[in-house]
Formats: sequence, C-alpha cells, structure tokens
Amino acid sequence: MSRQSVTVRVPAKVNVQLAVGGPRPDGFHGLANVFLAVGLYDEVTATAAGELRITCSGPDAGQVPLDRSNLAARAALALAERHGRGADVHLHIDKDIPVAGGMAGGSADAAGALVACDALWGTETPRDELMEICAELGSDVPFSLVGGAALGTGRGERLAPIEVGGTFHWVFAAADGGLSTPAVYREFDRLCEAAGRTVPEPEASPVLLDALRAGDPKALADAVSNDLQPAALSLFPSLADTLRAGSEAGALAALVSGSGPTTAYLAASAESAREIADALRASGTCRTVRTTTAPAPGAHPTDAPDRSSAP
Repeated sequence: MSRQSVTVRVPAKVNVQLAVGGPRPDGFHGLANVFLAVGLYDEVTATAAGELRITCSGPDAGQVPLDRSNLAARAALALAERHGRGADVHLHIDKDIPVAGGMAGGSADAAGALVACDALWGTETPRDELMEICAELGSDVPFSLVGGAALGTGRGERLAPIEVGGTFHWVFAAADGGLSTPAVYREFDRLCEAAGRTVPEPEASPVLLDALRAGDPKALADAVSNDLQPAALSLFPSLADTLRAGSEAGALAALVSGSGPTTAYLAASAESAREIADALRASGTCRTVRTTTAPAPGAHPTDAPDRSSAP
C-alpha cells in the first residue's frame, strides 16, 4: 500500500581522491573518484499532492531552484516516467549540505527524492533500476544513493564499494560563495593546456585504498589528492587562506572538496576536529564550519536503520 508521506535522509560526500583524465568525446572527463560519505545530511520528504511541487528550508534554501531544473524534481519525473504514472508529489528539501559547495548536495537530493517517491508510490523499483536512473541524472547521484565509500570510474557513476576499517573525523569549511562544477573543469583543461601537460589516465591510489581499509587517518592524509584543486584555487583564490588556517590548526590533510569551494580537513581525533573548527571560525576566512565523521550511510528512510548500502 502506498503511504501519505516519506522522509529520506541522504549524506554529503568528500572526494578523498579525485583523479581527472582528459575530456572525453561526450564532454565529460574520465575519473578515478574515491567517494567517502560524511555525516552531513539533507532530508527529502515526499508527500502525496495533485502536482509536482518543490519547497526547501535550511541555511542555503534561497539558493535552491524550486522549478523542474531541481535535480530532486528531475528524479521524481524520471521515476514516474519509468512506471508510466504522473509525478504527483510535493518534495520538501530540508537543506543542511552546502549549496554549490562540492559536496554533492544536489545529487543527494536527487537520490533522496528517488527513494522517497519509490516508497510513497509503492512502485518497488529494483535497486539496479534505481541506480540506472541515478546515473542518468548525474555523475555523483549513484554514490549518494549507496553511501559508505566507493571508487567511481567512467565519469564517476560506475561504482565499486570500498571497505572502511574505522571512523574518520572531518571538518568542513563552507566558503562565502559558490563554484560551478563545469567552470572548474573548464579551468582544469585551461591550466593543463597552458602548462603543456599531458593528462594521464586516472587511476585509484592503492596506498589510499589501503589507508581506508585500515582506518588509518595519518596514512589517508598522506594519500589524499584532488586534481581539481588548482583549478578551484585559480577561480577562488581566497580558498588558499582557508586551507592554510586549517593546516596551521593541526589538520592532517587540507583539501578542496570536489570542485569546491567547500574545503575539507582530516583530523586525528574528535578533539582535534573541534580545535581545527574553532581555529577556522576565528580565522575569518570562511562562512560556516562543521565537524562530522565518515563513513555515513546512503539514502534511507528516516524510519529505517542507519546502514551503508553496497552498489
């Protein structure tokens, strides 16, 4: 039987490795993208309605489109089309993941909408079909569905789960402003061309994968990398000050999260994470600061148990 309302919780992500290849004929770049879901969440509530409607609340709600360009709306429409029904649903997004911050907030909302609508409508879509829809919606959406840790290849949508042997402590600093992911990739291409650099085929770092499996934060810190970071810093130079403040406060690693401009700091412990967060707030180089842990579970109804799902 279908339900009247379903709320789904879905996590943000950090890329502990983002290896970027050259542009492909389809316009995307080949990636070796090591995703780690972190405990910052959006909640998407699907409620029966006469037509598709999107509303949003939360700190960055004013930056979220409320029309059919919203990825959550596109997810509802794609699922409805798959089942030959109308997308008669009100989707409310309770936003806690930074908008345009490189943490896959829009992708999270799409995955949350898929799970919520599937439960609301009682359509019981097989997991592999949900993953197909996710991949059609965007490169990061499949990982938002599954959570935990995974290696994304292709344009990031082909996932292989990664075992994580412990809990990692993270601090995230949201910048005052956003970055367009396509603009960052264009800047990546421009910088490579200007340097005359041949872009190698992207590959996951075995050292980094071993560090995740071992749950070793110091080994992970030595191995994290983001090929988009120079491009993000070129477009948003003040991020260098934020990264410096986090490093000087004791972060084991400091990096731009995905395409930015959110910056991420790996801490040795919960206490160290609090100290880094306090220093970042005092630095005046960022808008907001959050501490959390990883890995986190993928998209799941709030009345379901917390667990990471395998692709």
